[in-house]
Amino acid sequence: MLDALRMAVGTLTALPVPPPSRIDRRVAGGAMVLGPVAVLPLAALAGLVLYAGQLLGLPPLAVAGVAVGAVALGSRGLHLDGLADTADGLGASYDRTRALEIMRRGDSGPTGVAALVLVLIVQCGAMAAAGPWAGAAAVVLGRCVLSLCCTGFVPSARPEGLGATVSGSVPVPLAGLVFALAAGLSVLLPGLPWWRGPLAVAVAYAVAGLLLWRCVRRLGGITGDVLGACVEAATAAALVALA
Repeated sequence: MLDALRMAVGTLTALPVPPPSRIDRRVAGGAMVLGPVAVLPLAALAGLVLYAGQLLGLPPLAVAGVAVGAVALGSRGLHLDGLADTADGLGASYDRTRALEIMRRGDSGPTGVAALVLVLIVQCGAMAAAGPWAGAAAVVLGRCVLSLCCTGFVPSARPEGLGATVSGSVPVPLAGLVFALAAGLSVLLPGLPWWRGPLAVAVAYAVAGLLLWRCVRRLGGITGDVLGACVEAATAAALVALA
């Protein structure tokens, strides 16, 4: 568990932690399950920024932009990079090998830039209306879908890389438990009807699941970029539902 938590924090955030003593499929699966726990400091940071903006009477959209930027900085922009690369790969040739090569390059083409801008606009606009508690919750919910993306029925698109390390590493019942816990705990969100939190969880999983399905069909499985894209898409979906 300690190695899994270290891997989760070291992979999903910029927080300095000792490296895991070992990395195998069990540790990798635990890291994906503990992803929501690993990003709690980033969620708290986003909530504090939104709360401070409310206290100071600052423009909500500008404050939301700062909060989204703080989370991106706290995760090294890893998921945003994955979103852009995945969009470029899906928008390129229907040839799987060429699409994966485009994703590997690391530079962003017009499709990736457009996807990045549009998702960030949705995140900032929804976070401006959602408020501190909902904004913080959406950051956590976006990482809950990592366990879904790494269940046994999702293959890896490449024989190496993060996708190969975590692919199939999370048992389906454990991924279901993460979903159930997220839905159950979201009922407690302050200032919202009891059903709004579970609805946000369902919408986030539905959007991430649709993107995951598309990537498996087009690319043959997941990569680290696909995981990042699913995180950002789920975060945006959760924010819209909570707002």
